[in-house]
Amino acid sequence: MIKHRAFLCKFVRRRSFSSCPLPLEPQTPSFSSPASQITQKELCFSLADQLISRGLFSSAQKVIQRLISQCSSVSEATSAADFAVSRGMELDLISYGCLIRKLVISGEVRMAEALYMHCIVGKGLEPDRNLLNSMIICYCKLGKLEEAKSCFDGIIKLKFIPWVGSCNAIIKGFCVQDRILEAYGCFCEISEASHIVQDFACYNRLVDGLCQRGFLDEGLHVFDVMIERGVPPTVHVCKSLITSFCKWGRVEEAEILSTEIESYGFVVDKFMYTYLINSYCKARKMKMAMRLFMRMLKMGYEPDNYTYNTLIHGFANLGMFSKGWVLHDKMVNSGLRPDIVTYQIMLNNYCRDQKVDCALMLLDDMLQHNIAPNVHCYTVLLSALCKQQRLEEVYSLYHKMLDSGVVPDHVLFFTLVKNHAEGDELYFALTVLQAIAQKSCNNDTSTVSCSVNPKSTGDAMAEIEYLLEEIARSKSVLADTGYSIYMIALCMGRKLDAALRCMEKMANLGLLPMPTALNSLIKLLTQEGLVEGAESLLEVMQDQGLVPNQSTFAIIVNELCKQGDFHSAIDVLDQIEERGIKPNVAIYNSIISCLARQRMIHEAESFFYRMLEFGIDPDETIFVTMINAYSKNGWANEAHKLFDKMMEHDLKPSSHAYTALIPGLVKKNMTEKGCLYLDKMLKDGFMPNAVLYTSLIKQFLRKREFEFAFRLVDLMEKSEVEQDLVTYITLVSGVCRNMRLFDGKWYLSNEKSDKGKEMLFQLLYQQAILSKEKSLKLLISSQEEMKFFALKLIQKIKTVWLMPDLYLYNGIISGFCWAQSMEEAYEHLNLMQSEGVQPNLVTFTILIDGHIQFGELDLAVALFNKINGNGLVPDRMLFNTLIRGFCKVGRVLDALSLSHVMQKRGLLPSKSSYEKLLSSLCASRSSVHALRICEDMLSHNYFPCRYNLHWLISILAKDNKLDEACAIHDLMLNRRTFRRNVESYT
Repeated sequence: MIKHRAFLCKFVRRRSFSSCPLPLEPQTPSFSSPASQITQKELCFSLADQLISRGLFSSAQKVIQRLISQCSSVSEATSAADFAVSRGMELDLISYGCLIRKLVISGEVRMAEALYMHCIVGKGLEPDRNLLNSMIICYCKLGKLEEAKSCFDGIIKLKFIPWVGSCNAIIKGFCVQDRILEAYGCFCEISEASHIVQDFACYNRLVDGLCQRGFLDEGLHVFDVMIERGVPPTVHVCKSLITSFCKWGRVEEAEILSTEIESYGFVVDKFMYTYLINSYCKARKMKMAMRLFMRMLKMGYEPDNYTYNTLIHGFANLGMFSKGWVLHDKMVNSGLRPDIVTYQIMLNNYCRDQKVDCALMLLDDMLQHNIAPNVHCYTVLLSALCKQQRLEEVYSLYHKMLDSGVVPDHVLFFTLVKNHAEGDELYFALTVLQAIAQKSCNNDTSTVSCSVNPKSTGDAMAEIEYLLEEIARSKSVLADTGYSIYMIALCMGRKLDAALRCMEKMANLGLLPMPTALNSLIKLLTQEGLVEGAESLLEVMQDQGLVPNQSTFAIIVNELCKQGDFHSAIDVLDQIEERGIKPNVAIYNSIISCLARQRMIHEAESFFYRMLEFGIDPDETIFVTMINAYSKNGWANEAHKLFDKMMEHDLKPSSHAYTALIPGLVKKNMTEKGCLYLDKMLKDGFMPNAVLYTSLIKQFLRKREFEFAFRLVDLMEKSEVEQDLVTYITLVSGVCRNMRLFDGKWYLSNEKSDKGKEMLFQLLYQQAILSKEKSLKLLISSQEEMKFFALKLIQKIKTVWLMPDLYLYNGIISGFCWAQSMEEAYEHLNLMQSEGVQPNLVTFTILIDGHIQFGELDLAVALFNKINGNGLVPDRMLFNTLIRGFCKVGRVLDALSLSHVMQKRGLLPSKSSYEKLLSSLCASRSSVHALRICEDMLSHNYFPCRYNLHWLISILAKDNKLDEACAIHDLMLNRRTFRRNVESYT
């Protein structure tokens, strides 16, 4: 009590007021006096003194309580509190509540918090709903939302309805701190508890915040409650909802919503029609876009250039440029002249169709119509010329652009660098920065000729930094762009320290790096293994007000996946979703590609359907990735089902999709079905290319159908499809791999297989039949001739490509290992090193596997230990190879131990390795270890084969472990049901 009174005395003395000595007897108030209010206060003080003197403390408290509640100012209320303290009287909860409320209203929130903590919480008093409401507003003003939420929960717990002001305050507080879901949670609690009509700004803030972060259904719920409460929606809220639904790909719902909102007075104007049309075009739903366009015309809205350009661009993206031209003519006939955007769309289309000369003519047409091409027009033309290796025209057009005063941007810089040799980054950065300097400060520095050799790195950097200082000194708006391009060039040249110094220089000058520059720096940090540095840079971006976008996270995920670290990549994906950012297709494609490379097809499939559940529309690239993964791993049925599903998504298959699918069908002896898709591919206008031929040759070599494989090689040459290095490596690998098995006899296929192959051959060569005299089969009739043929191919590769290739040597070494000729394998290992080609993990894995096949397990283990001690980190394939080797010779405990080491390093054994372990453990009757392996397989979505499961059940039954045996038996019965459920889900 003494401590509490001391605090209150200290608190009230901070206020500027005084209390006069009161008379013992009450005075008659003078209502004619201008100070009648003061007299009333003194009357209350006098009355309280009399009641105290008589021992009636409770009545005195009520007098002070009433006085505090009726005071019009904080000073008067605190003078009443001062009076009570000076008389040794304890204020009650209501008095404290009134005083705290007045402090909050007057803005004295820190004093209100201090009084609450010392006099209410400190004394262990239970606050009432009025006091809790006041403290919600107080804490929200202080930014202490956790404490505010605690008070809010206290009111809900007491089953009371919060004040409108406190509801608005806590929702606003969470929204301001970007904690939108917590704000929505409070809103839902309030809505369920009462029919409070909140401030319009509160509804508006919630709808905006939720929709911007992709929580569309939640935003729509807030809107529905708003309508239900009788709050009329404004144009801003309606547009926010519709545009957000469009932004997140739910265009049909956006259109339906726009129709419903019209009943509340919202008019779908020309802007909204165009926005909806644009969203349909982005979603490649041109029928819906044209339907809406016709409705727009019917409503009397005249389309402008933007509307027409949107539709033309949509048709061009679908390869239906003829329909785009119809709209172009309609636009011209309506009196609208094509603008820079119209020309840019047409230039893009011509360049994409490799009609570069038509695009150049269109550029001249723009100049004749006095439409100055912008940097985007030049960028697409320069990119197309680079792809066709027309470098002289590239340099000419680039200088023409500079002479016309068009300033290059970072996209053009990327285009030039990407299509030139590594090491030219600083050189092109210099040419771009000279143009920026000339624009910014009339710098007369002559532009470096693109046809000369680049300068040395040191000279280029010194000149660039000089130009950047000049640009920064001129206070040009292009200074950010200039420094950002320099940072991008440094990152592309892997000059990390210089890039970080550039960023520090920008910070000192108050310049803000472009998101592309920061993304380049994040990519370099991730490539260098500095993932924590990349995460720190993300925090710096947020501190500077730069919100990391999908591209930023896509870069991190892609680089982690390239390094094979899909666990970290998945962690980043989870962080993206936690931030309320909707991951794009590229992020999922990187993870799925990484999983597919590691043959984790179940996991890849799971992520593909996770993406669909998240509402992300797949593109053709990710479909091809999954089809390729299915095909390479023998899931041919799943591959062609997914191919058909891709067409259901209105995605026109490309040559990449066909090339991924057809060899997969051939691999699983579904050649006739492959021919159906090949026929469709030819009808779609795609000609068989080197990738398709090479994939088919590889499959028939694996089947040991050499005659047909070599016929395809001849067909490839006659069709003038250029054989690339991959084709030759495939031939060498296929021939070398079969040296040991070849006995001079050719594999004889059945009649059905021959029918499918001939159909395939006819489609590829358009019914042209090659003479058998030219077949390569006649050149090979023994193992020695097979070896001679392989060496001849190798020599041809060296003659054509000059530089030896690691993949080629790996194929050769693999062939000799398969032929159990380890001496020749090591001879070629020494030869490749003498030619400057260093072996990689794949090389050593091939050699270790060769020793295992030859029965030299100790040599395989010695080689494994050697590479492990020389700084090379064994990968998943190397571990799996050695595990299978241990199992092969019956060293099961060594295999089991190695699998544990592997998992400690974050690597998962393959299904094949698990099966080998399980069968070896069953053979040694180690039921405990075998059961653990089985459980481990199931935990990683690997289903053991039926043979191993039967074997394990038998062992468990003999060991009287009937419960475990029954569990395994149930698993076998449910496996078919599980697969059926997966198929129905997909």
